[in-house]
Amino acid sequence: MGQTVSLTAKDGHKLGAYVATPAGKPKGGLVVIQEIFGANHHIRNVADRFAAMGYAAVAPALFDRVQKGVDLGYDPQSIAQGRAIHEKVPMVGSLADVQAAIDYAKQFGKVGVVGYCWGGSLAFLAATRLGGATAAVGYYGGMIAKHAAEKPKIPIILHFGDKDQAIPMTDVEKVKQARPEVPIYVYSAGHGFSCDERASFDKTAHELALQRTTAFFRQHVG
Repeated sequence: MGQTVSLTAKDGHKLGAYVATPAGKPKGGLVVIQEIFGANHHIRNVADRFAAMGYAAVAPALFDRVQKGVDLGYDPQSIAQGRAIHEKVPMVGSLADVQAAIDYAKQFGKVGVVGYCWGGSLAFLAATRLGGATAAVGYYGGMIAKHAAEKPKIPIILHFGDKDQAIPMTDVEKVKQARPEVPIYVYSAGHGFSCDERASFDKTAHELALQRTTAFFRQHVG
């Protein structure tokens, strides 16, 4: 279902992206933004699942700015490796790469952005800083509270878990206070609750969040 393509960001950086397309005409495009584990097996699966729903899904390899072809798992060593690579990726570069993915996805119609963990934060910043998308969804983005003063230019919804050890509920409250216009959903779950390859996967929270996400994209993307 998927293939790897090459994208070029505005600063000339070339990065890979996994693209999964549906059997028929796409309802629109979705940019799927990775966690800190690369455009890995799980993220490619997420893209495939969105393609099965009728969207053309584009998952840019944001770690390519530091190391090409990163595909990590969720064991402690991989987590440490992912954090180390993530720290070396400049924010401006990450957003340029997301913009390149949005621009590529425009060929499929309206474009939505959905991100997880690090990608959840980048999805929020895509809504406040980038152009070309019509909607965004952020899952457990730890940097959103720090940037909550920024006003999204497009509709966005956010998902958080109330047992997330990486994102305290005080941070979620900060986002709620700063952005009362943004629907924020809180689940009885931990960080990474929507990743079925993590120990923290919560099927109930994942399915409810996915229902809300897909309904949102049907409304704003197609």
